[in-house]
Amino acid sequence: MHTTATHCPYCALQCGMNLRPAPDGRAVTVEERTDFPVNRGALCGKGRTAPAVLSSRVRLTQPLIRTHAGRLEPATWEEALDAVAAGLARTRRDHGPDAVGVFGGGGLTNEKAYALGKFARVVLGTSQIDYNGRFCMSSAAAAHQRAFGLDRGLPFPLEDIPRTGCVILVGSNPAETMPPALRYLTELKENGGTLIVVDPRRTRTAEHADLHLAPRPGTDLALALGLLHLVVAEGRTDEAFIEARTTGWPEARAAAMAHWPELVERITGVPVPALREAVRLFCAPGSAMVLTARGPEQQSKGTDTVGAWINLCLATGRAGRPHSGYGCLTGQGNGQGGREHGQKADQLPGYRKLTDPAARAHVAGVWGVDPDSLPGPGRSAYELLDALGGEVRALLLMGSNPVVSAPRAAHIESRIRSLDFLAVADVVLSETAALADVVLPVTQWAEESGTTTNLEGRVILRRRALSPPPGVRGDLDVLHGLAHRLGVEKGFPADPEEVFEELRRASAGGPADYSGISWRRIADEDGVFWPCPEGEAGTPRLFLDRFATDDGRARFVPVSHRDAAELPDADYPILLTTGRVVAQYQSGAQTRRVDELNAAAPGPFVELHPRLAARLGVTEGRPLAVVSRRGRAVAPARITDAIRADTVFMPFHWPGEGRANTLTNPALDPVSRMPEFKICAVRVEPAEA
Repeated sequence: MHTTATHCPYCALQCGMNLRPAPDGRAVTVEERTDFPVNRGALCGKGRTAPAVLSSRVRLTQPLIRTHAGRLEPATWEEALDAVAAGLARTRRDHGPDAVGVFGGGGLTNEKAYALGKFARVVLGTSQIDYNGRFCMSSAAAAHQRAFGLDRGLPFPLEDIPRTGCVILVGSNPAETMPPALRYLTELKENGGTLIVVDPRRTRTAEHADLHLAPRPGTDLALALGLLHLVVAEGRTDEAFIEARTTGWPEARAAAMAHWPELVERITGVPVPALREAVRLFCAPGSAMVLTARGPEQQSKGTDTVGAWINLCLATGRAGRPHSGYGCLTGQGNGQGGREHGQKADQLPGYRKLTDPAARAHVAGVWGVDPDSLPGPGRSAYELLDALGGEVRALLLMGSNPVVSAPRAAHIESRIRSLDFLAVADVVLSETAALADVVLPVTQWAEESGTTTNLEGRVILRRRALSPPPGVRGDLDVLHGLAHRLGVEKGFPADPEEVFEELRRASAGGPADYSGISWRRIADEDGVFWPCPEGEAGTPRLFLDRFATDDGRARFVPVSHRDAAELPDADYPILLTTGRVVAQYQSGAQTRRVDELNAAAPGPFVELHPRLAARLGVTEGRPLAVVSRRGRAVAPARITDAIRADTVFMPFHWPGEGRANTLTNPALDPVSRMPEFKICAVRVEPAEA
């Protein structure tokens, strides 16, 4: 039977796969697709089992409306769309357009993200739109913008990683978060390169490292500054590169020199000899890279922390050259494209600034509206969720599950419950959808076509392989129907390729220029790298000739270490950090419905060091209570010497009493507005206590 070449619905690798329909046409099986260069046929367990969520047994197949009795009951699509339009219109009429919020997701296709941002600003007239990608890589994006003038997660293809001399991997565990990417690090070592992993846990990835640095959570900024101090002190700076291609070095150098090795050892817990060895390994070869992920980014100083690692690259000439540079390993499936085309609070399509008059004029011209009618920037993701039930009275939510994924989750759940009206479009009845007044069942990856942009900046095409169940519609159909009911007859087509053609025009001339990309080109070339203006080939490697700043030079930004927003004390003496496990994904809304994945990772746990376990009198598997200033979570103990004795770890995929984000701190980075997921102070005790 015919196979469909498409891509995995999960992480930002967007691995290629083939789907073969079953004889009855109601299901598909996954087959290797070896021709796609990113994964070359390799798939993780999540990708292999992705079709399980297509089953009507686990997903939504009809709209639901909450009755006066408080129950969600089946409804027709006409009834459901009428109810959503009425709820949004009523709130806008009674309280103004900014009383209506829109919350999107980093898993939405480029077409959906674009249409959702347009819907918020043109149909609803609200500034109150953001998305869960704010929780993913916003600090790296802000640091990219400050230093290079442009944010693309990786400024080079993944294929360059094995060709460099050394990689410093900071706060990333691809062996569990994106397993097919681990081959690039394996090939790096096979080619004679070295791998340094920075992580407070000895993860599966750290076990592959030539050098593992295990700093206290929240001290990555001091660590980067300490390494830069040693680079300067040991005469390892690339003065010719600094002179020719950067600005701001004297101030950044002075800030780094205040972080001498012994001070950094006291702050981070990383011994001075290990710091010196890291500098030696990084500077010895002719090329090197620093790659960061959520570890250093999900902090209240995440932008400065990433900036410090960028400064290390710039000072050593490891940027803007082949096989060198700084990159961010984006997490969500369309985390890159999702932040480029208008569902962020401060952006218009093409990664344009909402405050730029020329950008507003260009996009308004494509949309056929007055530039002055476009609202200004709104609240960031956590601030928007925190405002629910107060200034924001109604919410349209697509592709996100903040009841599980937001920091201080019990508080956010209470804000969602306090809304006058909530509509959720999702594939499954997530914990957030279960609170909605109207639930709209929408199509998913194998049932629709659309583009996403992977962590390299490669725009790829997901292709429809089978028809959705009766009663399920696409997100673009939803926005089309709502726009029509709210008085906007044109501008919201349900055909994704038609939406992409408009996106091309809206992005033309912007930093993320897609105008030269077409669905045909993507299919012919296994993806096209942006920026790609009309008539050009695309840009796999950025910054080789100049950076995207006004003068073409990269900018050093002077930064200094500061503590996390919350430090251990007598009442909360332990640090909590959070993360993922290989068999689950994000809030688990989809993966927790797959039997094979649940067998591998059935529930939450608390990872702690044997010394801490002995002090608490805790044995393996015993229920542990982890308590922060925001709440209490309970999960079984998992005892291992792979974690620091002053730190515990919890994965964040589960709701209920084991919900890790009940505990996490919503303290925000002042630039990126990223919450501090990775560090908070807790106490740990047997659950019976």
